[in-house]
Amino acid sequence: MKKDIHPDYREVVFQDMSMDFKFITRSTIQTRDKITLDGTEYPLVKIEVSSESHPFFTGQHKIVDTAGRVEKFRQKFGKVGSKTAVAAG
Repeated sequence: MKKDIHPDYREVVFQDMSMDFKFITRSTIQTRDKITLDGTEYPLVKIEVSSESHPFFTGQHKIVDTAGRVEKFRQKFGKVGSKTAVAAG
C-alpha cells in the first residue's frame, strides 16, 4: 500500500442531536468538533437522524392509505379508460 494517500481512518463519535444519543464507530470523516467520552477524546460528528430517532426504527412510522387515494381518483375521473375496468370485464 502506498503511504500518505489514504485518509485517516479512526474512531469517531456520532451524536444524534434530536435524541442526544451517541455511538462510536470508525470513519474517515473530517470534523472540527471534539468530545470526551469515557475519558478519551474523539472527533465529534453531529447528525440529525439515527436509528434511535428515525420513525422506521422506532416503530412510529405512519402507514399510507393508498386505497383511499385510488378511490378518490376513481370518483374524480371515473372508470373510463381504466385498465382495471377492462381486465375485470
